[in-house]
Amino acid sequence: MKIGLSGLFIGGVFIWGGLAIAKIDVHGHRGARAVLPENTLVAFEEALDAGVDYLELDTGVTKDNVVVVTHDQYINSDICQYESGARVEKKIPIYSLTFEELKKFDCGSLKNKKFPMQSPKPGQKIPTLAEVFDLVQKSSKQQAKTVQFNIETKIEIENPGLAPTPEEFVRLVMSVVNKYGFGSRTVLQSFDFRTLKAVRGLEPTIRISALVEKNFPSLIKIAREVRPDFISPDQSLLTQKYVNELHKLNVKVAPWTVNKAEDWKKLISWGVDGIITDDPRELIAYLKNNK
Repeated sequence: MKIGLSGLFIGGVFIWGGLAIAKIDVHGHRGARAVLPENTLVAFEEALDAGVDYLELDTGVTKDNVVVVTHDQYINSDICQYESGARVEKKIPIYSLTFEELKKFDCGSLKNKKFPMQSPKPGQKIPTLAEVFDLVQKSSKQQAKTVQFNIETKIEIENPGLAPTPEEFVRLVMSVVNKYGFGSRTVLQSFDFRTLKAVRGLEPTIRISALVEKNFPSLIKIAREVRPDFISPDQSLLTQKYVNELHKLNVKVAPWTVNKAEDWKKLISWGVDGIITDDPRELIAYLKNNK
């Protein structure tokens, strides 16, 4: 038994205020973008080294149907530039480019100004989902043997020209997942619940997660209608009551994107199942130090 500032650990179960709370899963958001360029291979390698339970990442699709790892549906000029160093001056949809064309962009040289501790890594490209899986398969890091994948489909009902149909998007992603045999280690998440419905129809054994941001209906209503395995709301939308009610419906809760110790403490006390963070190494250290 260990006693800490915030609670106890007895037999691997966290005791907080007399309540038994299961282990908190750490999701490395876009790898570890607090310290390395988001959704790059070096960021995912850092997350593995830190010991994350999940690699959280975003996927898009190129013109030639390659599944790539990117949060934005356009080349993001704040974090990407041409290989020559020239600035990206216009909006270029990912879906309008072939993968060969996409490789002409450097998404590691420009430091994200939102993260003062981030170190640029010149020459980093937007990787394919297959390249991320290759990294994990070939990694000698202990965590690579068990790490899971929380994969978002970047698709919006308002912008149908920026992505394949939900069914085709899911088919393309799952073809990569199945090629690597990672189905049991994969959660497919989306703000666009059409994608989650498509997963249920095409790959019913794959876990799904409903992403929720502001202007949302009740989280309980979403849980009952979508029947996801997880709900991942913006952390500001979550309450202790929601966590309790979602657990009664057998839905796990993993809020995003949580980077401050005071927020970690609150969410742990509420009994969330996972935390999506830009700084997984710091969250893992926090969890160890507060046993």
